[in-house]
Amino acid sequence: MKLLSRLTPERQALFWQIVRYGLSGLFITACQAVIYWTLAALAGWHPQLANVTGYVAAVMIGYVTHSLFTFRDQGSDGNHAARGVKFVAVSLLSYALNALWVFLCVTQMQWPEWSPIPAMLFVTPAVVFGLNRQWVFR
Repeated sequence: MKLLSRLTPERQALFWQIVRYGLSGLFITACQAVIYWTLAALAGWHPQLANVTGYVAAVMIGYVTHSLFTFRDQGSDGNHAARGVKFVAVSLLSYALNALWVFLCVTQMQWPEWSPIPAMLFVTPAVVFGLNRQWVFR
């Protein structure tokens, strides 16, 4: 933590915001996975319907979690409806980016099914963090 104390207060705040973003992402992803698995495996829903339901729930959980925890120190214009619409737009972009990685890696390049995962784990979250920080929760 000695290195962290050398950072400016703004950089320290950014560091802790990234840490909160990572923790939130793990929580939100776990919620989505539990909802998907419960509906698909236990309730017998079609896997795609269970996945979409888990995704919608994760978007709602994500908005609350990021509002109250991840970006809690960010300013707010008080317009929750507009912020919610922006959050959904960024979430849909996230979904589209991950679909793009699958298309590019698996369909186009004919690489193994695991090949888009690095982009899903690092590129998509970085893009989404930046958009949430600079556009949604500013």
